[in-house]
Formats: sequence, C-alpha cells, structure tokens
Amino acid sequence: MVTTMARPARTDDGPSGERPAAERQLEQLGFLHRVAKLATTARTWDELLETIVDETRDALQADVSSLYLLDRDGAHLTLAATNGLDRYQIGRAQVPFSEGVTGRVAATREPMRIADVRHDPRFLWVRGIDQRRFIASMLSVPLSWREGVVGVLNIQTEETREFSDSDVAQLSAIADLLAGIVEKGRTQLEAEAQVEALQAIDEARTELIAMVTHELRTPLAVVRAYTDLLSEEPPLVGRESRDLIRRRTRDEWHNRAIDQIERLDRLVDSILASVRPLEDRPSDVVPVDVAALLDEVVAGLRPLLRNHRVVVDAGVRRFALADPPRLRQVIEHLIENAVKYAPPGTTISVGTTLVEGHVRVAVSDEGPGIPPEWRERIFEPYARRDTHTARGSGIGLFAAKRLTESMAAHLWCEPAESAGARFVIALPAAVAV
Repeated sequence: MVTTMARPARTDDGPSGERPAAERQLEQLGFLHRVAKLATTARTWDELLETIVDETRDALQADVSSLYLLDRDGAHLTLAATNGLDRYQIGRAQVPFSEGVTGRVAATREPMRIADVRHDPRFLWVRGIDQRRFIASMLSVPLSWREGVVGVLNIQTEETREFSDSDVAQLSAIADLLAGIVEKGRTQLEAEAQVEALQAIDEARTELIAMVTHELRTPLAVVRAYTDLLSEEPPLVGRESRDLIRRRTRDEWHNRAIDQIERLDRLVDSILASVRPLEDRPSDVVPVDVAALLDEVVAGLRPLLRNHRVVVDAGVRRFALADPPRLRQVIEHLIENAVKYAPPGTTISVGTTLVEGHVRVAVSDEGPGIPPEWRERIFEPYARRDTHTARGSGIGLFAAKRLTESMAAHLWCEPAESAGARFVIALPAAVAV
C-alpha cells in the first residue's frame, strides 16, 4: 500500500496567482521532507517509484506524473512509473535519448515547460501511450546525479497551464532530492539481480557436475570388475607356471590398472570437492610420512610421467599433520599440472623441506612459468592459462587449493629456481610420531 496525500485544489492568492513566497517555501520544505521519508522507507522498488510519482503529482497539483529512467546504454529512456498513463506500458514505453520533450531534457539537462503539447513539434507521441488525447500542458526536469543524468521527471495537466518559475524550482528540487535515491536504489536492485543470476548459474553448474561425476561411478565400478576378471588365472595345483615372468607382469599390470581406477575415483572426489562445501566431510588429520607418500604417488603416476625426468628428493624422513587421501590428491593434481605444462624431456622435481615448523612439499617444473598476475588467479574455479604446451580445465588447481585449506595447510605458486613454476604446500610438522 502506497501512502499518498489527498490532492489539494489549486488556489490563487492575488492577481498573479502566486502565493506568498514564505508560504510556498514552507510547503516545499515540508513536501521534500515527506518525500525523503517515504522514499527511504519504501519496502520495494516499485513502491518507491509509485511514491515518487504520486507525491510529485499532488505537490504540483497536476493530473499526471511520470518518471523515465535512462537505460544503462544511454540510448533510450524507459517509463519506470506513472499514475495517469497506461500502467501496462511501465518498463515497455521508451523515448529515444535527445528526442521529444523527455529525451531533450535528458540530453540538455535543462527543464522544459510546454504550454500546449498539441501544438508543440517537440512533443513526441509514444507508441502505446496516446497522450495527445488528454494532455494539454507539460513540465519536465532532469534527475541529475554527479556528472550524469539518471532520468526525467514529468508532470502534465489536462487543462492548459502556464507553469511558473516556482513550479520549475519546486519540481527541480524534487528531482535533485530523488536523483541519488533512485540511482542508488536502482544500482542495488541490479546488484541483487546479478547476484541471483550468478547463484542460479552456480547452482546449475553444481548440479550438473554432481550428476556427471555421480554417473562416472558406475562405469568405473564396471571397469574395475572387468579388470579383476581379466587378471584371473586357473589356480596352480601341484605344478608351477610355465611362464612365471609373464604371470608376474600381468599381475603388475593388473595392480597398476587398479591403481589408476582408484585414482579416477579420487579425481571424481576432487571434482565434487570443487563444487560442494568440504565441511560436509571434515578432514582426518594425522601424522603422515611425507617421503613415503611421495614415493607412492610418483610410482602410481609412472605411466603419466614416462616422457619426463622425475627427481624425488625428500631429504630426511619428515612427518606432517595431514589427511592422507586429501594430501595424495593435492600432490597428484600438482604433478599432473606439471606434466601438462612442462615440455617432454624436461625435469619435474618433487621435494620437501622444513621451514619454521612446517613441512613444505614442492613440485617444480621447467615449463613456461606463470606470470605474477596469474599466480593467484590460477587457483580460481575454471581459471585457465592456455599455452602452446597444454590447455587446462581450470578444476585441478582449484580443487587442490580447497583440499589444502581443508587440512589447515597452505598452497601457493612461485617461480622455480631456474625456469618454470614451483607449487608449494606448507603443512604443520608433526612434533612426535
């Protein structure tokens, strides 16, 4: 419900039809105070605009008041609120910038008063609003905010009226008061709409990724089952295998295949971790033998590393507080990232150091390196820095960052000693094991 004043009858106090200046100023101040209060307490954007046009019409003793807002591209002014024209046209009726009375006022940022629009060539008929049928006179003022124009505020009368200087001053004062309120409200509305749109996109992305990764579980389980079947051989009863080397090789291949299937399972977990809160699965932090874990990860990734030289330098045996499965995933992501961006034949180095009570695990490559302006961006979701060497998906480093932070650890990127990039994980050192 919009609160408005009852529209008083226009009164004349003298031969000139003007009331005493003090009375006019007092009435104008009271009106501006009332409009400011109503405008700032409006519950919705529509209620705010309705309040503006209703109070403006009543204060100027007019028949119609309309508010047009300048579109963000500056090409048109769109009807935002009215109390006398066809309300269906709100949000639809448009006036080109610098055309018609409204468009000219926006362009010049100067008030314009028209005694009889029916005989004034500057008046522009707007499709859907046949104002010429009942509008006689019109006063328009710009809503200026800072260095630009927000829109135009119009009042119109059904009978011919000569708008006075005090009418222009009063409507201009209203416009000056409302310009900032309208612009800030409009900006807030647009920001809220943008947030809602981004939330909808994020929810749709989350649902899609969750659905796809869930569907991956079934084929992975089937592949694992067939892999186990292929590895089965008749039991050796009372005899030895005629080809022990071949049997051992097949067993090794089977184990490696199972390792990669499990790695795909962990990859699915990483993708899910990138789109859902990790608080749903609290980390299980325990002392971890970092050197042993590095050896296991590198051994599992041997097929991926076949075109690179790999140097693992864990130094002395060090233990860190971490969630073993999550730390494994993080290191896998970092090594996979190095393989993608480092040219074949180059060296990928993995090592550990102890710095100020933290075990640092570093993965270095000899690739093109990462410019300073990208060293934070690469950890954002779907941030990809394409090079001639590889194209990434933008998920791996984001998931690695989130997994690291879920263990109360830190992950960052810095230049490698010679060339390329160096990713460092800092984990709290285990005091005793």
